[in-house]
Amino acid sequence: MTDKTKLTSVKVLKNLYDNFKIINVSNTDMSLQRLTNRAIHLYLNDSEFRKKIDTNDKLLTQSGSNF
Repeated sequence: MTDKTKLTSVKVLKNLYDNFKIINVSNTDMSLQRLTNRAIHLYLNDSEFRKKIDTNDKLLTQSGSNF
């Protein structure tokens, strides 16, 4: 690991992660790490994307973490 990366641990909803894996097996080479980095970049730099993320609560359920 370099000084440019930060190791974190996050909980992901199982059904969303399973669907993500299914799409990736046959259609793309997108990794969860790549998706996460791109999503964070867009969240920080694109106000429309940030607004979509901030207001989207579809399919999300409450658990030990505040999803």
